Amino acid sequence: MVKVLNYLWRFWLVILAFFLTIIFGIPVYLLSFNKKHYKYSYQFIRFWCYGMFYGMGLRYELINLTDKKIDKNRQYVVISNHTSIMDIMLPCILFPHHPLCYVGKKELVKIPIFGTIYKRICVMVDRGSARSRADVYRRCAEKMEEGNSIVIFPEGGVPDDTSIILDEFKDGPFTLSYKHKSPIAVFTFVGLKEMFPFDNSKGYPGKVKIYFNDIIEPLDSPKEMKNKAFEEIKKTLSDHT
Repeated sequence: MVKVLNYLWRFWLVILAFFLTIIFGIPVYLLSFNKKHYKYSYQFIRFWCYGMFYGMGLRYELINLTDKKIDKNRQYVVISNHTSIMDIMLPCILFPHHPLCYVGKKELVKIPIFGTIYKRICVMVDRGSARSRADVYRRCAEKMEEGNSIVIFPEGGVPDDTSIILDEFKDGPFTLSYKHKSPIAVFTFVGLKEMFPFDNSKGYPGKVKIYFNDIIEPLDSPKEMKNKAFEEIKKTLSDHT
């Protein structure tokens, strides 16, 4: 019976995504023709994220582990651990004053309706192409020059092995931060791995805990920044999972 309810819950996700994409996707699509209008289309993207997250019965609690504050006048490279599709919604909810651009998989372009909008607001990467992977950070830098902040999940995807708490980080976000002189905002998401896993037969509505770990200024080498961010997120997961 529980599995049946979970499948119905996931079916509701499909219905919800369809209607929210129609309602908010049209203005995003129209505004995205002009790069200068992205800050306006971003607000519709945030409405979509709110609708998806809350519409699935999820809530969140933000817990500060640092006294540092997000400056609305600065650009950031936003990173976190990655365990669920719902991870994607949270940065948009958390950053109302920073138009965000995501680094995402090229395969998602194939999704009807959503894919058309997705390719306009994301930097797409073909993981099977070394050239695409190498070029993605140049395109991220261009997005930052346009005034956007960047969201990158440094694990490069969701670990296949469910026993892995935190997978090895890629260098890209930290190299981008160092070269562009933009700080890294570090977050840890706790709960979504259980509440909304990629297994459609599992999950439940509930409250996600978001830990704001740190703002890492690009003063040290990318490798040192990567190691610091990794240890902070891993410690938070170990302490609170």
